[in-house]
Amino acid sequence: MHLDRPQKEQLGLGLAGRRGREHEVSLSKPAASSSDMNVLCTYCRAAVLGFLRQFPKAVFTFSICCGFLLNQRYNPAFVSLQMMKHAWDNYKRYAWGLNELKPISKQGHSSNLFGNIQGATIVDALDTLYIMEMKEEFKEAKEWVEKNLDFNVNAEISVFEVNIRFVGGLLSAYYLSGEEVFRKKAVELGEKLLPAFNTPTGIPWALLNIKSGIGRNWPWASGGSSILAEFGTLHLEFVHLSHLSGNPVFAEKVMNIRKVLNRLDKPEGLYPNYLNPSSGQWGQHHVSIGGLGDSFYEYLLKAWLMTDKTDEEGKKMYYDAVQAIETHLIRKSSGGLTYIAEWKGGLLEHKMGHLTCFAGGMFALGADGAPNDRTGHHIELGAEIARTCHESYDRTSMKLGPEAFRFDGGVEAIATRQNEKYYILRPEVIETYMYMWRLTHDPKYRQWGWEAVEALEKHCRVDGGYSGIRDVYNNHESHDDVQQSFFLSETLKYLYLLFSEDDLLPFEHWVFNTEAHPLPVLHKDNGNKEDDQK
Repeated sequence: MHLDRPQKEQLGLGLAGRRGREHEVSLSKPAASSSDMNVLCTYCRAAVLGFLRQFPKAVFTFSICCGFLLNQRYNPAFVSLQMMKHAWDNYKRYAWGLNELKPISKQGHSSNLFGNIQGATIVDALDTLYIMEMKEEFKEAKEWVEKNLDFNVNAEISVFEVNIRFVGGLLSAYYLSGEEVFRKKAVELGEKLLPAFNTPTGIPWALLNIKSGIGRNWPWASGGSSILAEFGTLHLEFVHLSHLSGNPVFAEKVMNIRKVLNRLDKPEGLYPNYLNPSSGQWGQHHVSIGGLGDSFYEYLLKAWLMTDKTDEEGKKMYYDAVQAIETHLIRKSSGGLTYIAEWKGGLLEHKMGHLTCFAGGMFALGADGAPNDRTGHHIELGAEIARTCHESYDRTSMKLGPEAFRFDGGVEAIATRQNEKYYILRPEVIETYMYMWRLTHDPKYRQWGWEAVEALEKHCRVDGGYSGIRDVYNNHESHDDVQQSFFLSETLKYLYLLFSEDDLLPFEHWVFNTEAHPLPVLHKDNGNKEDDQK
């Protein structure tokens, strides 16, 4: 399946002609206090003044629609596009073909998550380049993939990370562009990941040497266990691999994971983070909706949505899990902030990770299918999580969120440990803003997104790209010197979508994998067309 022009228009692709209505205003700095400003809401007035501070000699015309700037040249979506260009251009200049960029050192950076596979930023950014209509950049990225992306390496890789970034990125690039090279590379890589499932239960190893096919688990993971968020975050991509290749083995592997999970008792209805792939039994009874657990729950919901709401098993597993999460993990602080605690053998740790902040968007996205007329409740739950995560940003000096924040010892939504105060360009809070904006159109989510843009530009932008921050509570930046590939794949894409119209990648036609790679909903007619093409 690939998309021709009429299909792209139907699915909300192609940005030409994005429209503004109601008012057109021309402003320069001397006019910024004039009556022309009276047509602007507080958000737009702040945005205009911010632009004029950056470009004091500018005179520009913009349009207003629903209180937000929509002019193609000066709207917030355009700013996120310019951020993407700065990140991409510097990656190309200093680290082309390597996995990631060190923007302070101005050289390449490689994580051991990818073994000897190279080009993580290129593959992760393909769909962002396409969606933003960065055509020349997309063309050069495609050419690199054709000539240089090589999976025939003797290397141990993270099955989870390679799946969500490389397989997901290639699948998305294929569905958006129709370029056959991306489909072929995705299927080739999927085949190389299959030996990870060669365990007594079929629960895959976390780590795999893709040449020898030998797998193992992280040595720190609860007695040789596989991790819920890792083996539970293969489903969307592997179903699409079967769809595009005609080989059912990919879908069979991930459906078997469901069978193993459904045979097991769940403590209080919760899914522990660790499962032994040999015995098929849970490891330590630790439960988290953040790291180690997070995207397992996300993929239950999205598996149902991706099948055009026909995957009833995924739907039931998701809503049953949410009920248990509400009962046992969701709490409200004395200051009125709703948060999701972590569960350790029945005891709660009143801590919430930045990774957990994706859940606000997840609850809202799943609200429409919630049982027992609880749609409004799920939307409100999403809004409360979004507010808490915004507070975690707002209570720092840099207005960027820490890796984790706590609700104990008299503090709320604040990191109290030094090793939790860093920010590595993570997307989860902005992801939730994007979903909440699309599903409620409450303008505060765009306002909060703009605050994040300003903080990223002020504290993370450097000459050589964008860098994470070691301590968001410090008044002076200490950069970690890494531009993560997910900054281009997720953070900047979600910002762009937050400030674009809803018909760009509409939810009824697309689901996003956990690396923000859009995959089309498999409508029955699409599946039949695909079968006819084979």
